[in-house]
Amino acid sequence: MPWWIWVVLAAFMLVMLVAGLAYAALRLWHGFRKVSDTGARIGECLAAMGRPSEAAAVDEPPSFTQPLQAAADRYADAHADVVRRREARRARHVEAWARWRRFNG
Repeated sequence: MPWWIWVVLAAFMLVMLVAGLAYAALRLWHGFRKVSDTGARIGECLAAMGRPSEAAAVDEPPSFTQPLQAAADRYADAHADVVRRREARRARHVEAWARWRRFNG
């Protein structure tokens, strides 16, 4: 093989090596940016978890120190909310099926 082919091959190898290193460095830089953005979002969430909420600002005594009827009332209210949500979901389901039946029937 002539000597100039070796020069072209060596130059090509060096160009590819530099291009590969540049590509790897660029991807590493983008990766670090993504990781730092994710870390910042996680830090914001953790900071928000550390702040007291509005519900915690109300000084209500613990439930075990209140009369049993207060806990029973809170449970009944919560259960009524669950039943309302379940009925609303069922109503939405029935409405969706009725729309499909009108559309397809």
